[in-house]
Amino acid sequence: MGKTKVAETSEKMEKIVSLCKRRGFIFPSSEIYGGLGSTWDYGPMGVLLKNNVKAAWWRENVQYRNDMAGLDAAILMHPNVWKASGHVDCFQDPMVDCKNCRKRFRADDLEGDRCPECDGEFTEARQFNLMFKTFMGPVEEESAVVYLRPETAQGIFVNFRNVANVTRKKLPFGIAQIGKAFRNEITPGKFTFRTREFEQMEIEFFCHPSEGTKWYEYWYQERFNWYIKWGIRRENLRLRPHDKDELAHYAEGCQDVEYNFPWGWSELEGIANRTDFDLRRHQESSSENLTYFDEEKNEHILPYIIEPSAGADRGTLAFLVDAYDEDEAPTEKGEMDKRIVMRFHSAIAPVKAAVLPLSKKPQLQEVADRLYSDLKREFFCDYDDRGSIGKRYRRQDEIGTPYGVTVDFQTLEDQAVTVRDRDTMKQDRISLTALIEYLKGKMKF
Repeated sequence: MGKTKVAETSEKMEKIVSLCKRRGFIFPSSEIYGGLGSTWDYGPMGVLLKNNVKAAWWRENVQYRNDMAGLDAAILMHPNVWKASGHVDCFQDPMVDCKNCRKRFRADDLEGDRCPECDGEFTEARQFNLMFKTFMGPVEEESAVVYLRPETAQGIFVNFRNVANVTRKKLPFGIAQIGKAFRNEITPGKFTFRTREFEQMEIEFFCHPSEGTKWYEYWYQERFNWYIKWGIRRENLRLRPHDKDELAHYAEGCQDVEYNFPWGWSELEGIANRTDFDLRRHQESSSENLTYFDEEKNEHILPYIIEPSAGADRGTLAFLVDAYDEDEAPTEKGEMDKRIVMRFHSAIAPVKAAVLPLSKKPQLQEVADRLYSDLKREFFCDYDDRGSIGKRYRRQDEIGTPYGVTVDFQTLEDQAVTVRDRDTMKQDRISLTALIEYLKGKMKF
């Protein structure tokens, strides 16, 4: 990457990080104490945005499908779960330290054999287990060791029989879960892209072994299209198949959905054909029968598992980056000025509409308050009566609000309001009685 490109990358990320702090999307965690490395808090706008991303995922993958069930498994699980899954012995990254500047790096992230910071010499690579270890109960002893889960998937695998029994679903079917996971990353960074505490949106889709390839191909295309549907530009997405030497030893195939972040292409989601590895390992370790009886074929089988595993934080960051735009817009004086606008899809946008009374006079406030009360029963809205109308429009543009609804003195006469479109800045006069249906017609959920 050339120096000009690096500078552009750094500048864009600085603008996005600054906007996130200024407009309440994402704050540094524990900031009043100097912060804690690579930990972040979602502010008032950020929690709405992330919840909307998760809600869109849940609607598409659970609510709208007949072949999916939901789950919310515990973060703390029996330690034998992680022994059976291989995480205790194999969930490791190679780590090196610079002998000169003492900085630590993941060996598989380095392009050369010298420190990129100071050109110093590296130590020999050491394996570093990424699981967070803690203790259950008052005594810190080996028998009390438990782990913060490094993925949500194992909670699904060990509940396969429970879910199959209570839902009576026939193969193929999936189990979906959204939840926190924890990895003691050696080199977290790039804002919220790689952190030690993160949230996953995972599906484990169980199918007959003979249909594994078919469902694997279905799911990686389905998941790729999901990001486009909710507003990410097609040219900023790609599917990247894993090379043979990248594949986990149990996987028959894996595709990553990658997004072109300011620093380059990086993974948003992995879709893997995990074969029957996970159920087989837990069946062997627990001595419990985890087979599925296929009535049509009159046989007991261990299903193959297709796993689309997405990062809710990475997805939210991709929606933020992709939505960020700068253009020129007229000020209240008629002069052209730079405008920052977040062009979120209406379903992803934190706030759907903002009620903007032109004056604080009681007769306008009364109408605006009543309108705000009606609108927020339909979708999340904002109410802003501070500053000039132009400044209020700009504030709403910066949080990505699709529509601004201005209550003015003419409203008292014609019982109508002015609706401004975020993207086109076009304004329409809409009657109060028709406003909710008008906005619903404009927005896509």
